[in-house]
Amino acid sequence: MTEHPLGALVAGVAFQNPVMLAAGTAAYGRELADVVDLERLGGFVTKAVSLEPRPGAPAPRVAEFAGGMINAVGLANPGLHAVLADELPWIAANVRQARVLVNVVGFAVEEFGEVVAGLDGADGFQGYELNVSCPNVKAGGLEFGADCRALGEVVRRARAATERPLWVKLSPTLPDLVGAARAAVDAGADALTLVNTLPGLVVDVERRRPVLGFGTGGASGAALLPAGVLATWKVSRAVPVPILGIGGVSTAHDALQYLLAGATLVGMGTAAMRDPRAPERVVRDLDRWRVRHGLARLAEIRGTLEWPTS
Repeated sequence: MTEHPLGALVAGVAFQNPVMLAAGTAAYGRELADVVDLERLGGFVTKAVSLEPRPGAPAPRVAEFAGGMINAVGLANPGLHAVLADELPWIAANVRQARVLVNVVGFAVEEFGEVVAGLDGADGFQGYELNVSCPNVKAGGLEFGADCRALGEVVRRARAATERPLWVKLSPTLPDLVGAARAAVDAGADALTLVNTLPGLVVDVERRRPVLGFGTGGASGAALLPAGVLATWKVSRAVPVPILGIGGVSTAHDALQYLLAGATLVGMGTAAMRDPRAPERVVRDLDRWRVRHGLARLAEIRGTLEWPTS
């Protein structure tokens, strides 16, 4: 599969093309199986998995605005045991070509490693994505990614629980994004996901209330593209691991920006929710762009962004 002109190899995992569905977009796969041909994509990242079931945030959880979408799902998920019993067996039986990462969340340092240890004997997926934007309840709600010591401990505990590749997903609002990336890699991360959503607030002016039931939420969509590309460029120059670039990708043109900035894979979320056929079009259009530019492999452009000299 790595011989495919669009193929990518990350931490020993071969992806047939670089286009992924971002965490939660495909839930655990079966929810989109009749809408999206998952096997035409590089893969997908599952919805979050926590130790215990989480009911999530109050409705409404998702709303659109002119620049994209805002959501506050509250990491709703059925919990580790239900995912083991109901979701991963479906993936193992039905997903062949696409590569699957399981998104892991925790609310204390030790929980990430416990979730990974609980999942690791199951089949159907190739690696984990640690969402370190969760609040550390033992540290007053500070997100793990903002505390390099806690971040390192999260990754070390997860690393001790598995030999599968670990991605660490970081927020664009971190005061020292490059420092957090280094801390994650030093602790054992094989790859990084950049970036998570931006915190935001959208107001229903007629009701004079937030549009979301929780109030604030994470903003995503086209407006996030420049922030994600910049984060990818900065981090790719600082740490020697592959990057899954996410934020605002809706076309091949957007995906190419991430690849040129140093990403190995690109993720789609908001655009895929608006139009489930968009990811397949991006794969097709990336290959057309590759052919038009005379490239044997799309990976040849990775990290080749030329920076202005004056």
